[in-house]
Amino acid sequence: MTEFVNRSAELSRLHELYDSDEAELAVIFGRRRLGKTALVKESLDGYDDAVIYQARQKTSALQLQQFIDVAAESYPGLTRIREDWEAVLEYLAEQDATVVLDEFPYLVDQDESLPSILQAMFDHELDNSAATFVLVGSSISMMEEAALLGNSPLYGRSSLKLDIRQLPFDAAMEFFDDADTAEEQILTWGVFGGVPYYLEEVNPEATLAENVQRTILSRHGTLHDEPDYVLRMELTEPTRYFSILEAIAGGNTSRNEIAGATGVDYNQLSKYLNRLSRLRLVDKDVPITEQQERSKRSRYRIRDSFFRFWFRFVYGTGERYDALGDDAFEALIQPELADFVSRSFEELCSDALRPLYPNHTITETGQWWYGEHEVDVVGLTTGDTLIAGECKFQESAVGYDALARLEQHVDELRWSPQGGGDRSEEYALFARNGFKSSVTEAAAERDDLRLFSVDDVVEALSS
Repeated sequence: MTEFVNRSAELSRLHELYDSDEAELAVIFGRRRLGKTALVKESLDGYDDAVIYQARQKTSALQLQQFIDVAAESYPGLTRIREDWEAVLEYLAEQDATVVLDEFPYLVDQDESLPSILQAMFDHELDNSAATFVLVGSSISMMEEAALLGNSPLYGRSSLKLDIRQLPFDAAMEFFDDADTAEEQILTWGVFGGVPYYLEEVNPEATLAENVQRTILSRHGTLHDEPDYVLRMELTEPTRYFSILEAIAGGNTSRNEIAGATGVDYNQLSKYLNRLSRLRLVDKDVPITEQQERSKRSRYRIRDSFFRFWFRFVYGTGERYDALGDDAFEALIQPELADFVSRSFEELCSDALRPLYPNHTITETGQWWYGEHEVDVVGLTTGDTLIAGECKFQESAVGYDALARLEQHVDELRWSPQGGGDRSEEYALFARNGFKSSVTEAAAERDDLRLFSVDDVVEALSS
């Protein structure tokens, strides 16, 4: 079992609440498997009287009784209190208790009054209390209805809202052996991403092929049906959502392409894409020079690497991998893996841009495209410099044609410095397997061109 990693900012903010002299409410949300429960337990290390209740899908009466049983271990006087949520929670507030209601949506599903009970307590009852209530939930829609949206009972009452996301690259790599090469780390990240639960399933002693075969491709693998499980817990009618995610994973990234691949009416597509976006499963990207709300050149991508892998290679394949057995990865995944991971590599190169260019203040990083023109990595600065990069996660060395193509595309990129005047460009080439002599010679002669290896990218992300 890997030790708890990262989340230092979240831990610090939770500790501030626990140590506060006033009543506090924290709302922690995010899709399943991201380590919300582990975060809360880690934050309460040393807080001996905290009450942590893990809700289940049970009747309201049984949930309340089990909560009392858990809380009474630290606060035995609770057994003399009338058995209803309002009385029990008010008693704990009088004791200045720290109370965690994990999987809060399960409680609300059985007792819709619970958010309103907490609302009334924070509005009228807790002026002299130093209690902290922590609500944790994986159902983002139900957490929104209870605590996050403007019409929810607890809206405006929380001192802290934590939207838990996947771990960044450097933290995710703490799950693995330091001896792994930068290339191996990027490949692993490209398949498993930064979700703690998925990373814990990976055996650092095994090869990527062995891990993928054991956990994903095998019908009995722990992650074989994982996205199916996660989506069905959140979506009541998942079929169309599955089709949309499969289409995006297959390279259909514009609304027109998605509509054509799925048969979903173009005008109906927005509600499905917006829902997937609210669930933190899909991101809507626009060229870095355009505004999100106004751009007509948006692209959609699956945010989570593992979901992207699953919908590209596993969804709808039936028993295809079982028939091939241990040869499945080499036969069906390996030939397409570099192309698949290239998207993750571009994202990592973009994330690495700031530490790689410390002499520039980079305000935004992202991609740019227009028609047939595309730039993999763009950095906009506070000065007059535009940084533009091309990323190649291919088996062969990168040739001069990549630089020429990059310069051609950048000529079409419309961006002017904030202070006006002419801009200057700096070019970056990122490569998995080095550069041909024509490129290295050009870099030696030019002061506007830098070459980066996968080792450079990983080192920058770890700095």
